[in-house]
This record gives sequence, C-alpha cells and structure tokens, in this order.
Amino acid sequence: MKSLVLEEKLKLSLRDFPIEREEVLGARDVRIRLHTVGICGSDVHYYTHGGAGPFQVKAPMILGHEASGIVAETGAEVTSLKVGDRVCMEPGIPDPNSRATRMGLYNIDPAVRFWATPPIHGVLRPSVVHPENFTFKLPGNVSFAEAAMVEPLAVGVHAATKAQVKPGDIALVMGAGPIGLVTALSALAAGCARVFVSDVDDTKLELAAKLGAITPINVARQDLAREILAATDGWGVEIVFECSGSPRAAEGVFDPLCPAGRVVFVGVQMHDIKYDVGKAMVREARVEHVFRYAHVFPRCVAMLSSGAIDVKPLITRTFEFEDSVRAFEIAASAPKGEVKMQIALPQ
Repeated sequence: MKSLVLEEKLKLSLRDFPIEREEVLGARDVRIRLHTVGICGSDVHYYTHGGAGPFQVKAPMILGHEASGIVAETGAEVTSLKVGDRVCMEPGIPDPNSRATRMGLYNIDPAVRFWATPPIHGVLRPSVVHPENFTFKLPGNVSFAEAAMVEPLAVGVHAATKAQVKPGDIALVMGAGPIGLVTALSALAAGCARVFVSDVDDTKLELAAKLGAITPINVARQDLAREILAATDGWGVEIVFECSGSPRAAEGVFDPLCPAGRVVFVGVQMHDIKYDVGKAMVREARVEHVFRYAHVFPRCVAMLSSGAIDVKPLITRTFEFEDSVRAFEIAASAPKGEVKMQIALPQ
C-alpha cells in the first residue's frame, strides 16, 4: 500500500510498501481506514537524525502514530466496535503477559510495540490492523482532526496525573510546543488555577495566552524565575512541567519551584542533563518522569466531547497525503507559530 516511508536519515518517499503480510486480521482486531495522522516531534526527529536514543532506524520504516480513522472490518470476536465506527487508536501494544502490563504499567513494558518506533511501522498509509482494546469509538461531536490529537493529549493528561494536581495549584509549563500546550490544558482541566507557559516563540505564546488562565513568559527576554516569584509573592509554583526537551531549561527547574513542589519531566531529552540536587533537597522537591501514557485515552476522548479541553486551536496546518514529504520538510524547519501539523488521507 502507498505509504510515507523513511528510507534513511533525511530521505523520505511516498511509495508502495509491502506490509500486507503483517496486517492479518485477528479475532479481536479491527481493520481501520486511516483518516487523519498528526506529525509528532519524534517522527520529525527520526527523519532529521535517523533515530532517537536507543531507537535507531536501521531499515525503511513508515512514519506516523497520532491517528484517527474509520473501522473497515472487524475480527470474529470483536464486540465493542462495528464497521463504520469513527475511532482513534492508542499506538502502543504491550505484551499482555509481561510483569509491567500485569501491574498496570503497560506503557513501560519493555516489549511494547509502538507505531513508528523502530522496527515497528507507523500509520501514514491507507489502513492498519489494531487490537479492539486499544481502539476507541468517537462521540459524534469529536472530529477526526481532534481525535488525532488524543495521542499527544494523553501525554499531557498522564503528566498532570503524575503531578497529582490539586485544585488551586499554580503550575509552570516549560515549552509551548504541542506537548507543552496540551500539558497546560491538562493541568487547567485537572484543577490548576493558573498556568505559566515559557518559550522563545512569541506566536506560540500568544496562542497559549488565548487558551485559558495561562500567562506567557518569553525566556529570550524575561528571567523566568524572577517573573514567577514576583507573580507568586516570592513563593513559586507548586508544579513545574519540563516539556521543552531543552537541557538548559532542565537545569533551572527548581528555581521557580515552591517548597515541597513537584517537577515532572515530560519533554524527551536527547542528551544527558544535570540539575542542582541541592536546590531540590532544600525544597524537598518530588521529581517525576513520564514515558508516553497509560489508561488515559478514554478520559481524553471524554474531555474533548464535553468541552473540558479544546485542542482545535493547536491544529495550525493540514496537508494532503500526497504532500506528506513536503509536510515533513516544513515541520523539520520548525517554522515559528506552528504547533500541530496534520496529514489528511484520501477517503
């Protein structure tokens, strides 16, 4: 089937790719016709760098894992979905018998098979076979474009859950990219009274300021800790979400943090980082890390349907499938003001 294939570092092609033998429909699987696929930062990193940490592209691989579509066929034992249902899909399939999965921690199962993570192919292609249990029916008022945002939103919801947000908390989100902004929205939905968002891109910060009780801070010309301490009577924020993936930002996570505050590392750090353990100790800070998400897709769908979270403003550009290569070239250039780019497949 025609697919967007990462042939090697900095080389993409839109071509027929032999994957049908891997897509046999099992009794508890559904076949999904893809409708919308988001371009994730990890997809772009595989394109520009040929890998990310331990995940290295060693053979041609189809990209894409943020997806929505329509059920085209169901396995013999599928009961919760039918042909024609509009769905979004959780892209990681764990080993149901692994110790991590049995403990409910399936996102950190070492054997998890995750779309567009080498050597597993992604979904920038016409159709995919996926387990019923990781496929979620969409309410009528949730669009395909919004549904393709459930995957990144799940990261933000998981981060807010790990942070144990309490009503009235004040938080800082470092980074106004897609993950930073969905984390800010998740923190507000979880009960934060106010969220600061820091970045160097004024256009993204302007967008952030329109999303709710969010105060933008441009760290290119403002001192982050000073601004936050001034705004909180010298106390600091209860939670810092590091979503930028910047080693420099990671070094400063404790400066704006209040005593007994929480730090959650969300953004992927491609290099070793360092932070001041002394600053953490005197605050008795709690430090958490997230890896993807677990048990949050239904919550995300429900919040989109109820209006508790609105991701539509974050979708800044949509490309046709035939323009997929150009879409990735543009995404790799990191144009200012762009948050989430998506690709619409032919129907």
